Amino acid sequence: LQSSIFNLQSSISNLQSSIPQLFLDSLLIFYCLAGTTLIREVRAVFLAVDRSLEEGRRQVARIVGRDTSGLSAQEVRTAALETLAENLSDGVVAPLFWLAVGGVPGMVAYKMVNTLDSMIGYRTERYRDFGCWAARIDDVANFIPARLTALLMVGGYKVFRLASPGFVGENEPQRSLTAFILKYGRQHASPNSGYPEAALAGILNCRFGGAHHYFGELFDKPYIGHNDRPLTTADMQTAVRVNRTAEILAITLLTVYYLTICHLC
Repeated sequence: LQSSIFNLQSSISNLQSSIPQLFLDSLLIFYCLAGTTLIREVRAVFLAVDRSLEEGRRQVARIVGRDTSGLSAQEVRTAALETLAENLSDGVVAPLFWLAVGGVPGMVAYKMVNTLDSMIGYRTERYRDFGCWAARIDDVANFIPARLTALLMVGGYKVFRLASPGFVGENEPQRSLTAFILKYGRQHASPNSGYPEAALAGILNCRFGGAHHYFGELFDKPYIGHNDRPLTTADMQTAVRVNRTAEILAITLLTVYYLTICHLC
């Protein structure tokens, strides 16, 4: 009986000591994930540009680094969708990937690298010498997650199409999404960003990329896709569905991974 009481007290003590750590880990994981916020911002961009071009430019400037003062309505919508695709990797899939690899410290370390790249990882005269190191480290950290994101987006699109048999998109996707991603994913200036962007461009059957100004300097980015058609609110809604379903798939994979590790241990 004394032995049982001692074991019970020991279990309670271990549980009490782990609660603060569990709370801290949960808090850090929550702040390292950024899927919902950007979806809200992208929706706001499309609503704003439908009201006026100037309002759309101001709204999209909140989520992109390019100069938005001279963007057309089509370019405003394109910038928002490009950022949505890239952020699925940077803001959701990559943090979850590094959570699986290195636990919460790995996830936090990744967010530090990615944030630094967002701040100074530009090939401009001002940031070229120092920012290139941040960009290179971020390239390494995102190499696997970016490609995994593209696969999850394709899977997410197929899942929600099966779950919504009555869904009719504005345009049919590319016939072979995998071939489309392999063709255009590597044409982006970034070794990683092109893959999720190519996945979304293939799903929407549209064109991303082109020339844009960053900090007063012109950068001519290769095009991703060839169908230069007008983007609509329906395209944004499809992109959001794809992102949401891909996020669910990513969390499901992480859960299965942890359950497998626990079972093996």
